[in-house]
Amino acid sequence: MNRPAEIRYDLLAEHVAPAPRTANRLLLRNYVRETEIGAFDEERGIDQTLRFNLTVETLPPEHPAGDDVDDILSYDTLVQVIDAVLGEERLDLLETLAERIADRLLAQPMITHVTLCVEKLDRGPFQLGVEIERTKPQGEAPASARRSSGTGTPIVVMVSDRAAEDPRLGQWFDQFLSLGQPVILTTAPGTVSVHAETRPAQRQIDLLAMEQAAWKLAARDTRCCVVESQTELQYAMEKAFLAVWAPSRIVRRARDASVRDDMRGPALTAWFARQVGAELIYGLGTGDALGTPLALVDHLVL
Repeated sequence: MNRPAEIRYDLLAEHVAPAPRTANRLLLRNYVRETEIGAFDEERGIDQTLRFNLTVETLPPEHPAGDDVDDILSYDTLVQVIDAVLGEERLDLLETLAERIADRLLAQPMITHVTLCVEKLDRGPFQLGVEIERTKPQGEAPASARRSSGTGTPIVVMVSDRAAEDPRLGQWFDQFLSLGQPVILTTAPGTVSVHAETRPAQRQIDLLAMEQAAWKLAARDTRCCVVESQTELQYAMEKAFLAVWAPSRIVRRARDASVRDDMRGPALTAWFARQVGAELIYGLGTGDALGTPLALVDHLVL
């Protein structure tokens, strides 16, 4: 009685059996780099040794591969992606580092799957690390491509305390938004009244003063959105908010020690503008710009 059902099952299984999975794999083994990373204070200001072991899968060529280097994914691409992510900003977590590397690799058209292990070699008589696997979703662009799409070149506007209190502030925001580009506002607080005995403590106090000014500025206009991270910044630009930069997170993760420890005012705004790809910086309420809010501050031109 059961035999016909068994035969039907066997035929069905044979009919729907998936095609054999094929892929090419590129390997990068024991790639060692020195970089600053870690969430604890004892890990700040020092480089640690990281080891990367990476496997990427690529679609096999539709036609028999020749001996042309232009027809394959270069091994140099794997190294360049790791180096590029390491150079972008200081990170706290290996997990975040691994995710960004995998995301950047999956943005390559030829790569379909990534297996990545990142280890710290200096934390003891053992290795600590994280291993992840990520696959490019079918028909979906990788996250890095999604984050970089849909927005134009931003402009950066440095807003002084004086301008932030001016009743014409909303009208000036209207003028900036009428330019048809994403607008990112930075703050330029005046004299900080709190003073600390150490440079690191004073640096954090100064950054917090900028963040307080950012929240105060955002409260003046419902179109403003305070942003602390690159992800929040991209979201604000895509949604056409007036993004107001709260600097502590991004500044503390900067690779350049002078940015982390000393840079402030117009110089810090200019550095930030370069990070977001802005081509123009305007000063609102800086010098004579209060009466002419779209006047370009010459020494901030990138």
